[in-house]
Amino acid sequence: MVEGIISFSIKNKLIILLFVVGLIVWGIYSLTQVPLGTVPDITNNQVQVITTSRNLATEDIEQFITFPIELEMGNIPGVKEIRSISKFGLSVVTIIFDDNLGTYLPRQLIAEKLQSAQSMIPEAYGTPEMGPISTGLGEIYQYVLDVEPGYESVYSTMDLRTIQDWIVRRQLIGIPGVVEVNTWGGFLKQYEVAVDPAKLSTVNVSITEVFQALEGNNENIGGGYIEKYQESYFVRGEGMISNINDIENIVVKLNDNIPVLIRDIGEVKMGYATRFGAITANGQGEKVLGQIMMLKGANSGKVIRDVKDRVAEVQETLPEGIVINPFLERTELIN
Repeated sequence: MVEGIISFSIKNKLIILLFVVGLIVWGIYSLTQVPLGTVPDITNNQVQVITTSRNLATEDIEQFITFPIELEMGNIPGVKEIRSISKFGLSVVTIIFDDNLGTYLPRQLIAEKLQSAQSMIPEAYGTPEMGPISTGLGEIYQYVLDVEPGYESVYSTMDLRTIQDWIVRRQLIGIPGVVEVNTWGGFLKQYEVAVDPAKLSTVNVSITEVFQALEGNNENIGGGYIEKYQESYFVRGEGMISNINDIENIVVKLNDNIPVLIRDIGEVKMGYATRFGAITANGQGEKVLGQIMMLKGANSGKVIRDVKDRVAEVQETLPEGIVINPFLERTELIN
């Protein structure tokens, strides 16, 4: 048989040459498609259920959130282990499944159980959600928003956080292989109403009425449409708050047909949400950090290349004086 192969190869040199060239080309192409990573991902088959409740202490988180979720997840088929962490304002329940169940079937089973778990959690205590389809080794790209020299007084940490959330993060979402883009550090902008208790007492208004007035005056409402001739006019009420002046002019209640406005009972100002940590870098004080998480099992080399291309595009849309400064990415190690 070997002699026959050798004889055929000698008599059909062109065919053998084309076959070898094709084999080389196919091998080079296959090499470029191999999903190379820097380190092997040995993470087990797990799904995390995360619940945030900013106002609850650790004991309450464990009693009212973590325990009901653990109780519901215990009957899911294929579960090997359940562990949890309860902290102030945060509950993380990790459910570990058999590897042969794959990635998506466990998430489907948990999604079915989350409905019953939610019914056991008191209202307004938090909504349990599944974590991203990623692993501990999915942090493939991290960056900070830096301010160029001369622009330090132009952009505050709150401005950088706003730019990260509304410009950078939104453009990075949607890259194939990217499952989540997280933001760390900075001040999360929010409108605040500092109520004066003395003024509340004077006009006979309760905190509950203030809350209901703010909630009820921040929504758009549709009212159908009106046909006129050959055209349709859609009726809608625009009530979304867009600035501080809108909040100040909200009517809380009527006292003897005299409207009591928000500005009559307190001060409306720009503030920030309660913080649980901060990010510092290069000895330059606080920074805003972005963290890109890769989909479990994705080709890290290709995903990072796509991320770097998108980051270059995003940089062109940023305000003058702000740069995206990556400090963790695996391209060089993968190459």
